[in-house]
Amino acid sequence: MDIVLPVLIVAATVIAMEWVAWASHKYVMHGFGWSWHRDHHEPHDNMLEKNDLFAIVGAAASIAMFALGSPMVLGESAWWPGTWIGLGILLYGVIYTLVHDGLVHQRYFRWVPRSGYAKRLVQAHKLHHATIGKEGGVSFGFVFARDPARLKAELKAQREAGVAVVRESAGS
Repeated sequence: MDIVLPVLIVAATVIAMEWVAWASHKYVMHGFGWSWHRDHHEPHDNMLEKNDLFAIVGAAASIAMFALGSPMVLGESAWWPGTWIGLGILLYGVIYTLVHDGLVHQRYFRWVPRSGYAKRLVQAHKLHHATIGKEGGVSFGFVFARDPARLKAELKAQREAGVAVVRESAGS
């Protein structure tokens, strides 16, 4: 099999997963899934969070796609793109873990970026954590970060409109 198409499928899946993660974060985690996500927004000393259960959901999606693409599982009914989509979901999960849990929340390593895109990612996600509760908020993505100055302006507008309660030190 030519390698170009599988590589394109993996890359497209990784990019699509950022949109899936954004939508899941905004509408599930800050919606009906708040009971799992809440502890991620509250101070604690636990090594694990209920929020980590969402990683199991992502892993299950990846495993399901690998199974759909596996002739060993489905025989001739296997759907070959499933393997590459599963690999893309897995790769996004690794990127998410390194960027969100590692870089932004420093769960696995300590490094504070002083400039560049890594700094922008950290700033954008810290602004996401600037709200109290699940309402309102900005920056629901994990890998693509918008300009922190624009995010601050959005937080200010949400606070003034009464949509979000913003922590004192964060949104001004």
